[in-house]
Amino acid sequence: MRGPLLLLLLGLTLPQPSPAAPADLARLLAVGPEGQGNAEAATAWKALADSSAAADLPALFTAMDDANPLAANWLRGAVFAVADRTAAAGQTLPPGLLADFLKTTAHGPAGRMLAAELLQQTDRAAWDALVPSLLLDPVPVLRREPVARLTAEATAAKDQTKLRKALEAARDEDQVRAAADELRALGETVDLPRHFGFLMAWQVIGPFENKGRAGFDTIFPPEQSIDLAASYPGKEIKSGQDPVVRWQPWTSNSEFGVVDLNKPLGMLKEVTGYATTTYHSAAARPAELRIGCKNAWKLWLNGKPVFGRDEYHRGMKIDQYRFPVQLQAGPNVILVKLCQNEQTETWTVQWEFQLRVCDASGTALLDPNRPPTAEAALAGKK
Repeated sequence: MRGPLLLLLLGLTLPQPSPAAPADLARLLAVGPEGQGNAEAATAWKALADSSAAADLPALFTAMDDANPLAANWLRGAVFAVADRTAAAGQTLPPGLLADFLKTTAHGPAGRMLAAELLQQTDRAAWDALVPSLLLDPVPVLRREPVARLTAEATAAKDQTKLRKALEAARDEDQVRAAADELRALGETVDLPRHFGFLMAWQVIGPFENKGRAGFDTIFPPEQSIDLAASYPGKEIKSGQDPVVRWQPWTSNSEFGVVDLNKPLGMLKEVTGYATTTYHSAAARPAELRIGCKNAWKLWLNGKPVFGRDEYHRGMKIDQYRFPVQLQAGPNVILVKLCQNEQTETWTVQWEFQLRVCDASGTALLDPNRPPTAEAALAGKK
């Protein structure tokens, strides 16, 4: 039984709430790893948890905008302590307090999602009334329920306009697939590569060596400079075969932007390949490069390393790895290195990746020079 409720049952008086002090919030925000600031945070948490729900919940939500993961846990606990304390006292949160905060998209995702969670628990009617307005929310998690509702409604009515609206709002793969399948069943063409922002047209080169998995750390010529007219010594696959490799164009036919190097370069093992493309941005801006890959890989943007992962055949999914980057105005050169190892099991034959450019919400950022999507990808080829 919760403490405040027990006090009420015993006929005792609850201590009067005190308003949250900026100093207490600052102590929580200062908490760090290895116990840094824990003692001060515990004292501050007690003061915040005893504070007035009406006056201080927005301040606690707002503080999450600047909170590290540890501080966010402390703040989350304080929010629910306030909510529990309010409920145990037989009171309700002020009408509109949670909804008003949730509607303010200038706040960060953590505080707004917490407000949404609390609103669902304490005022379901208010939450239900608010849901449709979240369809285009910048926080993908907050879009899920409105997208699900709209998809279900549109599917039942076979309403293509509403299905298209649900697809345009969807950011998660399962909801995108659901809306796309319904639209295709009604005879519509759906361009999922464009919806996600997958980069489809590449130049590829290989194979280079990866015996003993040494290719990941070996610097082959494409890492030094990208010259699409150049040719280089590659890996000799068959005795007497010309091992010289050259860049060649390759366009994905997959609705999820999969670039399969087995197709242009051959079904090979112990090899390294590269793919490059130029993405044009209308202006300098922050963005995210999101890659899915089950091979060892490295990624560069405009000649600068972004990340790499020396691991093989652990599965692949959309947005498996996400990297904030700064795009420059005009052309941006993307280079992917892809290594295939020596394993021969059927589940190790894939030598492929998928890459898209989007903003932090997962909304595609499309190259103004983007070519039309291939017919096979429009038809739903995986």
